[in-house]
Amino acid sequence: MGNYTVSDFDYVLPEGMIAQYPSKKREESKLMIVKRKENSISIDVFKNILNYLDSNDLLVVNETKVIPARLVGKKPTGGKIEVLLLEQVDDLTWKCLVKPGRRLKIGSEMILGEILKGKIIEWGDKGERLIRFSYDGDFFQIIDKIGKVPLPPYIKREATELDAERYQTVFAYKQGSVAAPTAGLHFTPQLLNALESNGISSAKVNLRIGLDTFRPVMVEHIEDHTMHTEYCSITDIEAEKINDALANKKNIVAVGTTSVRTLESFAEGRHIVSGNKHTDIFIYPGYSFQIVDKLITNFHLPRSTLLMLVSAFAGYELIMKAYQRAIEDNFRFYSYGDAMLIL
Repeated sequence: MGNYTVSDFDYVLPEGMIAQYPSKKREESKLMIVKRKENSISIDVFKNILNYLDSNDLLVVNETKVIPARLVGKKPTGGKIEVLLLEQVDDLTWKCLVKPGRRLKIGSEMILGEILKGKIIEWGDKGERLIRFSYDGDFFQIIDKIGKVPLPPYIKREATELDAERYQTVFAYKQGSVAAPTAGLHFTPQLLNALESNGISSAKVNLRIGLDTFRPVMVEHIEDHTMHTEYCSITDIEAEKINDALANKKNIVAVGTTSVRTLESFAEGRHIVSGNKHTDIFIYPGYSFQIVDKLITNFHLPRSTLLMLVSAFAGYELIMKAYQRAIEDNFRFYSYGDAMLIL
């Protein structure tokens, strides 16, 4: 397996290179092209991605939608409470993070906005709380009115109206994520149409992204890391599109690491099975990819499972070289940062 340790995936990133805001226009981010066969790295602009793909490629995007998961409310006695929705358990119950956490015991109640109330019914083992909500109407419509976009921890500012639009892909459709599938943020409707006109069609998968996506790996030996689970699904129709492309020897281009994880989780050989599941697939160097042939991705945190995934896909040495080049060329990193296309 190459026996990499977590320290092998460390790199030093100057603080100022973490993008705090999105690029002026989605499609004008920088694009690094990493060619595995030629072992080469070149630099372009994202809107020129058309020059690197053709009608023999099928794009696969994650159509998950980021919910405004940060809710501010109060205790019945008036003290301020902040709730971060992490994962839906059922219609009324969510795993959440709560501030001030320790002081809110099981049975504690909270008032969030005009029509949403919550009650802590259980403590989780990672500091999360199980909250049962009561409300009239549609839960997602309610939080759309009262919630804020949960920006990643390394974006050191409050969310604004701009984030409500830009921390969401243009193909976001299925509610449920608390972080964006960031490789998809570079696409515009015009760019998707241009790809379609060039015979590059797309298929959709769904993976609900949790906050664990930002957590660094804390063990030294990669094999000892316990991967978090995330809900993902592929419908019959979309599975058929992907399987047709595979049968016609097309390349599957995953837009983002979450699309990779979903595709590989539903792979049976070089074939996709539709369905839904909670996946804990952990992809690191030594992994054999079943489905994905090309990858569009952003630049990831040091010591993260995402950096391990792209290293598994492109080769460790080439990725480390690419990241050094990105730092030298002043690329913007992480969620609102620039993109990489691995061919």
